[in-house]
Amino acid sequence: MSSNAITCVTPRIPVARMRNIYRVEEVTRRLDKLPPKEHESLRATYERMIEKGEERFQVKPSGLPAMKALYDELPNFHEVLDDVRRQIALCNDSSDALEITPLLLLGPPGVGKTHFARQLADLLGTGMGFVSMSSLTAGWVLSGASSQWKGARAGKVFEALVEGDYANPVMVVDEIDKAGGEAAYDPLGSLYSLLEHDTASAFIDEFAEVAVDASQVIWVATANDARTIPDPILNRVNVYEVQAPDFEAARAIALRLYQKLRTSHDWGRRFDEQPGDAVLDRMAELAPREMRRAWMTAFGNARLAQREALLCEDLPSGGSRKGRMGFVQ
Repeated sequence: MSSNAITCVTPRIPVARMRNIYRVEEVTRRLDKLPPKEHESLRATYERMIEKGEERFQVKPSGLPAMKALYDELPNFHEVLDDVRRQIALCNDSSDALEITPLLLLGPPGVGKTHFARQLADLLGTGMGFVSMSSLTAGWVLSGASSQWKGARAGKVFEALVEGDYANPVMVVDEIDKAGGEAAYDPLGSLYSLLEHDTASAFIDEFAEVAVDASQVIWVATANDARTIPDPILNRVNVYEVQAPDFEAARAIALRLYQKLRTSHDWGRRFDEQPGDAVLDRMAELAPREMRRAWMTAFGNARLAQREALLCEDLPSGGSRKGRMGFVQ
């Protein structure tokens, strides 16, 4: 579906109802069984759970939200946005909870995968948790480590649900293809159950050892290469090949970023409403993660020259030419 075929509607306030994600009485029972003056970290966790209570907001859009801006902003994510829109439509005008099939965004660095996840959380009106797998080798990052271990703590999923306000946050597992660790202790092992609705409804973090309902978590995984991702993960997600936008799309992204920077700063009023074509063409050639820095450099150089218009000479010289890889994250 192209962005031109999308019907725009007025943005709607998300609908929220409360959902119990654990049982306070179970937490209280475990707290009472802790030996005095031992397991202080675990004791603090239980006390925090009791203090916050078992209810969290379970939110969903009150109708089909306006998404045209996202289609324009993320030209290489139309297939994913189409699928999200369909799944929102399924629960529209019903008492059903929002269910989004776990997403795996597959593509080269810089195409906007993490940015998409942030935008999805904003669209749905829910929170977002984030864990990068590229520099982590511990298998407990997602599932927690037993309180018997020195320095043990709860995992990221438990933290997002217990410390957060939502029963259905967007949880990003970044660079899932780079998860390391010993073969005997798979960092992704807990995902096998977390990505299944039925088993996720009674997920037990190894630190707290209290069942939490993670069945409503909206999973977004990102990867550069699917070959290193275990089949049990691939079998549980919808895989989307995210391509780099073409030159015109990259040029449009650069223009939107120029306009955003200009309007979000008081100094922006000193500059032209739009940059020249030659400058935009140069910007479209830059690696996307360099676009914001390049614009800021150009604005500064133009100001020093007391000009309202940016010229190609204002852009940083010797910039990377890594190819056009998508939206700035």
